[in-house]
Amino acid sequence: MVYKPWAPRPKHFCFTRETIKQCLLDAGVPVDTKGTATYARDGAAFNLRLLYEPTAIAVPLTTSHIQHSVNCGRELGIKVTAKSGGHSYASFGFGGEDGHLMLELDSMHNVTYDAASNLATIQPGARLGHVSTVLYKQYGRAFSHGTCPGVGISGHVLHGGFGFSSHMHGLALDFVDSVTVVLANGSVVEASKTENPDLLWGIKGSGSNFGIVAEWRMSTFAAPASLTKFGVALGWNRTTAVAGLEAIETYVKNTMPRQVNFRMSDYNKGKPEIEGLYYGTPEEWRRDFQPLLDTLPKTYNVTDPQTLTWIQAVIAYSNFTQVDWVYDGPQENFYAKSLTLKGLNGTSAQDFVDYYFDVANNIVDRYWFYQLDMHGGANSQIAKISQGATSYAHRDKLYIIQFYERYENSQTYPDTSFAFLDGWVEAMKKSLPEGDWGAYANYADPRLPRDAAEKQYYGEHLPRLQELKANYDPTEVFYYTQGVSPAVE
Repeated sequence: MVYKPWAPRPKHFCFTRETIKQCLLDAGVPVDTKGTATYARDGAAFNLRLLYEPTAIAVPLTTSHIQHSVNCGRELGIKVTAKSGGHSYASFGFGGEDGHLMLELDSMHNVTYDAASNLATIQPGARLGHVSTVLYKQYGRAFSHGTCPGVGISGHVLHGGFGFSSHMHGLALDFVDSVTVVLANGSVVEASKTENPDLLWGIKGSGSNFGIVAEWRMSTFAAPASLTKFGVALGWNRTTAVAGLEAIETYVKNTMPRQVNFRMSDYNKGKPEIEGLYYGTPEEWRRDFQPLLDTLPKTYNVTDPQTLTWIQAVIAYSNFTQVDWVYDGPQENFYAKSLTLKGLNGTSAQDFVDYYFDVANNIVDRYWFYQLDMHGGANSQIAKISQGATSYAHRDKLYIIQFYERYENSQTYPDTSFAFLDGWVEAMKKSLPEGDWGAYANYADPRLPRDAAEKQYYGEHLPRLQELKANYDPTEVFYYTQGVSPAVE
């Protein structure tokens, strides 16, 4: 196999927006017309810092429409990208650059459930809030996923799908039973444990590189009747923060029960807190969480725990009053970075704390936060699945940490601001061996060079993924700026 990076058609080959539009229309694919309200809606990016112009926007309603769209893009030499919820931090639904044929999938948002197989069938444009609402209200079912209701299921599941149920139940991708996929050559195939298992392996952790999922079939669990939402204001200062981080690490790594799901965060500059969800009663939570409280610096304050139903918990952590979203959603003007970490103790914990107090707490011209999620540990369902079972590369990591800063939507994001989060990540990495950290693709940092992004997102699985790319999409029809590159023979 010879690796041929994406290249434009020769100069004598010319196409216009109308050429692509006509190809789609001839195939019966609905298309947004530039200048209309639907084009403006579908062409809107979540991250206002990264606005790109597609060459055309197809609006598939069926698997056949996806198939025809891919064929048009391939035949005309146009890169093809799928946009599900459109929540990509790096605008990868647009390809991370101008000029793609974008498939806006959010009209394909149906969710059904078959009790005999225990499988939910979910179309690729459904958003998490809609999926959780339909499964809960119509069927009393659920699966593990993230907290943002506007996130599309496809991007979320393809690269992990971490949330407040993951320590208990695993990642969203761990619920994938099988998928229907449109490949770069236009064929439609099934991927399951018995049919194209190599493709399923790639889909479950890095799947945006190999095709467009046209249908998800997901296992589910009975939505719990009650959960406990809990919080702890930590009250740390410079002299207590490292000890606090190390107490959390000892608890998470060794004894934290599977039923406990939580993160440490700071949304209010200098006021770190714990927020979480427990599978059980408030009394059971206090019993299981007390070992951590006993070892934390004695500056904490426990807020009154709340008993919630499953859907109430989904809403509570969404920051919205309802989550049944089908179209649209908020936009933000932001930059984000991530780290996946085997640990944060000793020198690395001190480096985190020093940067937090010396730099972060002095940033006053924009809003920022961090979230340190408890990902692994002895009892984590994520870690119980073998590292090689899926292409998700971070099962050996204890934490996922997200760093996020934003300006008002009306402001221009200044280039000088990148140094803040870049510096925080570099400060934490400098004392860690390379294998002890990575990055989470769902918190994509578009400023990473492609080769660095591949290594940080996919780690030891990268060579196998590059072979899969060479097999399923050697000419990079499904190219985006941090996509997996095909293997070179």
